[in-house]
Amino acid sequence: MSGFRFRIVKDKTDFNFMGVHLYTFALSSIMTVAVIVLLFTRGLNLGIDFTGGLLIEVKPAAGMTIEKIRADLHGLSHGTPSIQEFGADAVLVKIPGREADVATQKALNAEVQKLLPGAEFRRVEYVGPHVGSELITAGITAFVYSMIGILGYIWIRFEWQFGVVAVFALAHDMLATLLFFLVTQIEFDLSTVAAALLVAGYSINETVVVFDRIREMLRKYRRTSMPEIVNISINDVLGRTLMTTMTTFMSMGALCIFGGEAIKGFTYAMLVGILFGPYSSMFFSAPLLTYMNVRRGPEESGDKDKASGDKAGGDKPRGKLAKA
Repeated sequence: MSGFRFRIVKDKTDFNFMGVHLYTFALSSIMTVAVIVLLFTRGLNLGIDFTGGLLIEVKPAAGMTIEKIRADLHGLSHGTPSIQEFGADAVLVKIPGREADVATQKALNAEVQKLLPGAEFRRVEYVGPHVGSELITAGITAFVYSMIGILGYIWIRFEWQFGVVAVFALAHDMLATLLFFLVTQIEFDLSTVAAALLVAGYSINETVVVFDRIREMLRKYRRTSMPEIVNISINDVLGRTLMTTMTTFMSMGALCIFGGEAIKGFTYAMLVGILFGPYSSMFFSAPLLTYMNVRRGPEESGDKDKASGDKAGGDKPRGKLAKA
């Protein structure tokens, strides 16, 4: 009796991914334009990690609601405070501002404590403008170095065309994450940058799986067109990709629900990346590879017969590839 196997998709699929690639390219172009426009018109809701400012974790006194805290802190001498719930019994008071030096921030802290009598002040953090600019530089540098490292790895592992396309795919996923934060205006802080780098690693894993299958098929069916090779390769790894995406999405979804306010930006960035990683692998990077004039390796023994449908060639490929 054969064991039970759970399948998201059937073993042999024949979806025409290349048939819609022009539409997905257009969607990606629209997304890129939207990111550029929103960056210059709306901007990101940068956290105090980047803007500098004052962060205070407060446990309100009995009967003190978050609405009352907002009203009490509305007229601070410097800055515009942002107050949000933090866990079951605390709130975070964030007062961003590059112009505020440490002395001003300390004065603001004293002013907040005076305006919230009876509250318990659990944590006070000062972030100066110089530190904020250094963090921006460090975040950009980390991303650029990671792109260079990934390009080098893919170049060595495959060919330079694969590396270039992989970097484009990673940039595509980063733009998708950036667009999410531009539209929602969820705070973009240092933990979000860390999530973006994790998304890059997750995305490149999916891309390498697809690229490896494409390279295998290129050697196996040299007489078959590149679009058909891409279709059959994506179909071959479709079940694995969807299973991996589903399990990681469920794990990150649980963290998003129960993880609390402090890591909200991190979990949202991861969720967007988990969704767009497989999308970019199947609908962006693999179709883009068909325009890169990829060199085919030496033909394997007996593969000419397989490509032409010879009976001695073993299993025939599916769909249009079987007619090649």
